[in-house]
Amino acid sequence: MTGTRGRPRSEETRRAILRAALELCERDGYQDLTIKAIADAAGAGRQTVYRWWPDKAAVLMEALAGLVEENPALRVRAESADVLAEVEGLLTATYELTRELTGQALVGLMADAQRDPALSERLQDAVIGPRREVLRTLLRRGVDSGRFTGAVSLDLVVDFAFGVMWYRLLGRHAPVDGALAREVAAGIAAMLGPK
Repeated sequence: MTGTRGRPRSEETRRAILRAALELCERDGYQDLTIKAIADAAGAGRQTVYRWWPDKAAVLMEALAGLVEENPALRVRAESADVLAEVEGLLTATYELTRELTGQALVGLMADAQRDPALSERLQDAVIGPRREVLRTLLRRGVDSGRFTGAVSLDLVVDFAFGVMWYRLLGRHAPVDGALAREVAAGIAAMLGPK
């Protein structure tokens, strides 16, 4: 969370602002998203939003990072018997959220991050890095349990899984959805193969 200035946050208002930011961004696009629109949709004042976040990028990054708390499939859970099913579940949750709610925010933030090294670092730290780490942890679990061979670099496999998502988000030539998650999980199984 961004450090607060002024009065303490109302958790209900904070959640309303974060949700409104994602929904408006998905509907209207990143470039057209404004703090005023976010505040209006959340039933909050602009000053409240600016008191808690310096700009729309900060609001969106906190909203994206917070989705992990709302979606258990985005976290590493206790070990299960089927690591490939866990990988597919993670990818399905990620891709479906991207299709339904977060795609425009991710694309907009990534575009701005190309010109803003500080934003790029914050995006990596708050959103991209943690998502990559969850997948890498699941893949490592598969290698350690003998389900996967580890013949291909796990970082390369993570790049494959998220690279396909980014390519489709940016190119808009094909959907990012559960069907893609199944295909990518099958590709991961083929890359890492059973021992």
